[in-house]
Amino acid sequence: MAAVLSFLPSAMMANAAPRSTANTSAASHAATNNSVTFSAADFESKSRGSIGNNVLDLALGAATCAVRSGKVNNPRTLTVIDYSRPSSEKRMWVYDLKTRNLLYEELVAHGQGSGGNVPNAFSNEPETHRTSLGLFATDTTYVGKNGYSLRLDGLDAGINDRARERAIVIHGAPYVSQSFVQANGRLGRSWGCPAIRADLAREMIDRIKGDGLVFAYYPDKGWLQSSKFLTGCGS
Repeated sequence: MAAVLSFLPSAMMANAAPRSTANTSAASHAATNNSVTFSAADFESKSRGSIGNNVLDLALGAATCAVRSGKVNNPRTLTVIDYSRPSSEKRMWVYDLKTRNLLYEELVAHGQGSGGNVPNAFSNEPETHRTSLGLFATDTTYVGKNGYSLRLDGLDAGINDRARERAIVIHGAPYVSQSFVQANGRLGRSWGCPAIRADLAREMIDRIKGDGLVFAYYPDKGWLQSSKFLTGCGS
């Protein structure tokens, strides 16, 4: 019995050590997340593109809140879409959050249920063919009816959290191009997805998949006042 009794405390101590290490690691990780701040001041003017300062500030603030609240960890890219601009203009910007560089400034389509050249109606409901606002996390890719596509997870409760159910993804489309704008005065429209140029889709999707954020903006008072990423930092 003596041998058994002398063994048990050692076993318990051995089992306890990893838990202590894990707790320390978790605490360190939480402290690191709480110190994360993405600020427009860290981006040189040439690395911002034509985006409005207020939109960039909101997007970076939402990204900061997403990390601090534990919704995401260490995002590599931030894609910002300003739906207050017409589809005939470049209104999508992709930023590298590590190097603080602008990677892409592009055209992007909105849903046919959201309006013509300038969208004015947004939804989280299926079958509306409307675009959703808010903060999304990028996930995995697949090849579907629209070719190479990127799944999005909506992080804004009640605003875009039905994105998976609605199959809201980033994909390429033939109706997104400067030549289409010249012929029609605007881009074509999707069924709610942020569709991009077909010849750029694979390259951009591979750059932002898996550990990126997407921020879709419009001056919608309901969303601006209710989003936990804009008002309560994820609380």
